[in-house]
Amino acid sequence: QVQLVESGGGLVQAGESLRLSCAASPSSASINTMAWHRQAPGKDRVYVAAITTGALTNVDDSVKGRFTVSGDISKNTMYLQIDSLKPEDSAVYYCGALHNDRWSWGQGTQVIVST
Repeated sequence: QVQLVESGGGLVQAGESLRLSCAASPSSASINTMAWHRQAPGKDRVYVAAITTGALTNVDDSVKGRFTVSGDISKNTMYLQIDSLKPEDSAVYYCGALHNDRWSWGQGTQVIVST
Protein backbone atom coordinates (compact mmCIF):
# COMPACT_ATOMS: atom_id res chain seq x y z
CA GLN A 1 0.00 0.00 0.00
CA VAL A 2 1.20 3.46 -0.88
CA GLN A 3 1.20 6.24 1.69
CA LEU A 4 0.94 9.84 0.55
CA VAL A 5 1.66 13.03 2.41
CA GLU A 6 0.71 16.47 1.16
CA SER A 7 2.17 19.73 2.42
CA GLY A 8 2.35 23.41 1.58
CA GLY A 9 -1.20 24.53 2.19
CA GLY A 10 -2.11 27.52 4.30
CA LEU A 11 -3.91 30.83 4.52
CA VAL A 12 -3.01 33.26 1.78
CA GLN A 13 -4.41 36.39 0.23
CA ALA A 14 -5.96 36.54 -3.19
CA GLY A 15 -3.35 37.06 -5.87
CA GLU A 16 -0.60 35.27 -4.00
CA SER A 17 1.02 31.95 -4.88
CA LEU A 18 1.46 28.61 -3.18
CA ARG A 19 3.41 25.48 -3.95
CA LEU A 20 1.94 22.22 -2.75
CA SER A 21 4.09 19.14 -2.39
CA CYS A 22 3.28 15.45 -2.33
CA ALA A 23 5.51 12.56 -1.41
CA ALA A 24 4.62 8.90 -1.78
CA SER A 25 6.15 6.04 0.14
CA PRO A 26 7.69 3.58 0.17
CA SER A 27 10.18 4.89 -2.35
CA SER A 28 10.30 1.44 -3.89
CA ALA A 29 6.64 1.64 -4.91
CA SER A 30 6.23 1.63 -8.66
CA ILE A 31 3.89 4.50 -9.41
CA ASN A 32 3.03 5.48 -12.94
CA THR A 33 0.58 8.32 -12.33
CA MET A 34 0.10 10.90 -9.62
CA ALA A 35 -2.75 13.36 -9.46
CA TRP A 36 -4.13 16.33 -7.57
CA HIS A 37 -7.78 16.65 -6.69
CA ARG A 38 -9.47 19.28 -4.58
CA GLN A 39 -12.64 19.55 -2.58
CA ALA A 40 -14.19 22.84 -1.66
CA PRO A 41 -16.57 23.10 1.30
CA GLY A 42 -19.95 21.64 0.41
CA LYS A 43 -18.82 20.50 -3.02
CA ASP A 44 -17.67 17.27 -4.63
CA ARG A 45 -14.03 16.45 -4.98
CA VAL A 46 -12.79 17.31 -8.48
CA TYR A 47 -9.77 16.62 -10.61
CA VAL A 48 -7.11 19.32 -10.85
CA ALA A 49 -3.98 17.96 -12.49
CA ALA A 50 -1.84 14.88 -13.06
CA ILE A 51 1.63 13.74 -14.01
CA THR A 52 2.63 10.42 -15.50
CA THR A 53 5.80 8.58 -16.38
CA GLY A 54 7.76 10.42 -19.00
CA ALA A 55 6.86 13.67 -17.24
CA LEU A 56 3.64 13.98 -19.17
CA THR A 57 1.36 16.45 -17.42
CA ASN A 58 -2.24 17.49 -17.60
CA VAL A 59 -4.06 20.36 -15.95
CA ASP A 60 -7.81 20.76 -15.89
CA ASP A 61 -9.05 23.47 -18.21
CA SER A 62 -10.74 25.28 -15.32
CA VAL A 63 -7.37 26.16 -13.76
CA LYS A 64 -5.05 26.02 -16.73
CA GLY A 65 -2.79 29.03 -16.87
CA ARG A 66 -2.66 29.44 -13.09
CA PHE A 67 -1.88 25.89 -11.95
CA THR A 68 1.28 24.02 -12.91
CA VAL A 69 1.93 20.41 -12.02
CA SER A 70 5.45 19.05 -11.89
CA GLY A 71 7.43 16.33 -10.21
CA ASP A 72 9.45 13.20 -10.65
CA ILE A 73 7.42 10.03 -10.82
CA SER A 74 10.56 7.95 -10.45
CA LYS A 75 11.10 9.61 -7.07
CA ASN A 76 7.42 9.48 -6.15
CA THR A 77 7.16 13.22 -5.76
CA MET A 78 4.76 15.75 -7.23
CA TYR A 79 4.19 19.47 -6.88
CA LEU A 80 1.39 21.87 -7.67
CA GLN A 81 2.28 25.50 -8.23
CA ILE A 82 -0.75 27.73 -7.85
CA ASP A 83 -0.44 31.33 -8.97
CA SER A 84 -2.88 34.22 -8.80
CA LEU A 85 -4.90 32.48 -6.13
CA LYS A 86 -8.61 33.24 -5.98
CA PRO A 87 -11.04 32.76 -3.10
CA GLU A 88 -12.71 30.01 -5.12
CA ASP A 89 -9.45 28.05 -4.97
CA SER A 90 -10.07 27.53 -1.26
CA ALA A 91 -10.30 23.77 -0.77
CA VAL A 92 -8.60 20.72 0.61
CA TYR A 93 -6.09 19.54 -1.96
CA TYR A 94 -5.51 15.80 -2.17
CA CYS A 95 -2.63 13.93 -3.71
CA GLY A 96 -3.20 10.52 -5.25
CA ALA A 97 -1.03 7.82 -6.74
CA LEU A 98 -1.84 4.95 -9.05
CA HIS A 99 -0.01 1.84 -7.99
CA ASN A 100 -0.85 -1.72 -9.04
CA ASP A 101 -4.05 -0.45 -10.71
CA ARG A 102 -5.27 1.05 -7.45
CA TRP A 103 -5.49 4.66 -6.39
CA SER A 104 -4.29 5.71 -2.95
CA TRP A 105 -4.91 9.17 -1.51
CA GLY A 106 -3.39 11.33 1.15
CA GLN A 107 -5.17 13.16 3.94
CA GLY A 108 -5.05 16.45 2.10
CA THR A 109 -3.67 19.90 2.71
CA GLN A 110 -5.99 22.85 3.17
CA VAL A 111 -5.73 26.04 1.18
CA ILE A 112 -7.68 29.09 2.28
CA VAL A 113 -7.64 32.18 0.12
CA SER A 114 -8.83 35.42 1.67
CA THR A 115 -9.95 38.51 -0.18
